[in-house]
Order: sequence, then C-alpha cells, then structure tokens
Amino acid sequence: MSTLGGSGVEVSDLAFGAAVIGNLYTEVGEEQAHEAVTAAWQRGIRYFDTAPHYGLGLSERRLGAALREHPRAAYTLSTKVGRRLHPSDAGGDDLGNGFAVPATHRRVWDFTADGVRRTLEASLERLGLDRVDVVYLHDPDDHAEQAFREGYPALEKLRAEGVVGAIGAGMNQAEMLTRFVRDTDVDVVLCAGRYTLLDQSALTGLLPAAVERGVSVVIGGAFNSGLLADPRPGATYNYAQAPGEVLDRALRMKEVAERHGITLRAAALAFCAAHPAVASVLVGARSAAEVHDCADQFATPVPTAFWQELRDTGLLATEEPS
Repeated sequence: MSTLGGSGVEVSDLAFGAAVIGNLYTEVGEEQAHEAVTAAWQRGIRYFDTAPHYGLGLSERRLGAALREHPRAAYTLSTKVGRRLHPSDAGGDDLGNGFAVPATHRRVWDFTADGVRRTLEASLERLGLDRVDVVYLHDPDDHAEQAFREGYPALEKLRAEGVVGAIGAGMNQAEMLTRFVRDTDVDVVLCAGRYTLLDQSALTGLLPAAVERGVSVVIGGAFNSGLLADPRPGATYNYAQAPGEVLDRALRMKEVAERHGITLRAAALAFCAAHPAVASVLVGARSAAEVHDCADQFATPVPTAFWQELRDTGLLATEEPS
C-alpha cells in the first residue's frame, strides 16, 4: 500500500480500472463484470477507479454494486469530473465514443465549479455510495483555462470540506499533468500510456516533478491499449493499430522477455511500478481470468539481466529499472 501525496489516502500497488466493465469496445455481461471485481478483491486489490465517461455511467453502477459487498473503509475508490451526462433521445449506440452501450445520454464538457459538484453528486448516486476517496479532473486537454481557473479550485474546496480525501487530474498526456504537479496542490495525477516500455515521455518532466513535489503518480495504460499485452499484427497501440516499427519493437521485447523466463506483460507492469513516483499501476480487466492473470504477472519478479539486455540492444533508453 502507498499513500497518495500528503492526503492520507492509501492505494494498493495494483489497481482495478473499471472502464472495461463499462463495455469498453465490446459488451461485458453483468455477471462477468461482477466476477471481475470479485476476483480483484480476492487478489488483494483495494484501489478501484471509474468515471462517468465509462459506458455513460454503466461502469460506476456496476462497480458500486460489486463493492457494496465489502466494508467501505477497506477500499479506495476514485472517479472523475469534467464530463457531465445529459439525457438524450438521439437513439443509437455510444460506440463512436468507444463504449458498447445505448446512447441514452450525451457528454457535456464542464469544468466549472458547479459542474464539478453536480457531476460528483451524480456519480455518488450511480455508485450508491456517500463518498469517494479520490476525484480527478478527467481529460482537460482542450479545457485547460477552465480546469485550472474553476475546476481545480472546486476540487480543492471539496478536499478542504472533507468531501473527498485526495484530488488530482487524469490524462493521456504528461505535459499538462506536469503543470498540475508544479502549479497546484494536487495529491496525485493519473497518467495513462506515457510511462511504459514503449513510451517514456513522462520521464521528461512529470515524474521528476512529482518526486520533487511529493505528488503521487498512478500509471494507467501499462500495455499501451493492448500491444504490450499481446504483440501481434493488428494489435492496438494508443487506441489505434500499432505502426510497424512499434510492433517490431514490442515483438523484440517479447523475445527478450521469453529468454529470461518471463512474459512481456510481467515486464510491462514491473516497469511502470518501479519508478519512485509511482504509487499504483492501474489495469483494466473484463473478466476474472484477466484479473488473475494481471495479478500473477504483477507478482512475477523480473530479472535485472532482462532490463540490462533491453538497454544493451537499444530497446530501452532509460536507466530505470535497474
């Protein structure tokens, strides 16, 4: 367990990302989603992350229902603000936004103080809970001014009131997260896909700044949306088909991993977890079997010789892990 910044909120080293049980890309049945959360609990995972965006609230509803079987003080839960859900009668599905659910709502970007509170209240209703532990500003890439001027102060006020224990921002980029770390009093940032075996752009500014400022980092996207879990032609990298040169690099890494008696999945997770700024590694799983596999891989020791061979062959430029 690690503590997020100076907040006192604790998270497990491995976390459950609930986007997939919100029907990310394909449908997941109610029972299967429940079994995935149950398996996470069985494997000692005590940090769970969700958002209204994930399945237009489906992820929050499913996660809340599954977690109600466990003592509220025994786990940490985060959700996100910045997208309010408005009822819609447009019909059709939400696959254009990545989720296999009916388009019963539309997302409205809103990082105002009022929007933050209203979004959090709606999340609590869907979760069936009276509080969450962590709230992130969700993907404020194109709304930086409003996020810093209105959204962040609203989170700071919620934290001061004791409504939430820790606050931060979650994004698929490192640059703006670095600004949050340097210019605000966030406890944690969630960085997806920018500190992996294939992309270390978070090393340029974000991770050193987090260490300097005492801000925790949660790493998502350890597999870069699929490629590092199963490198093969047609695999996805950053939510699109992997370019040939990136696929080739992943395949070479897989060969090195197998020579050292481990899987590339184990190496990908270990790489994310090794940096001193990282408090938790967030992994999505759509079934109990995927949860158990992730937990097994996360627990696998990765030989020092593996990292050295990656560096010697030019497949890894950083000196970490050692």
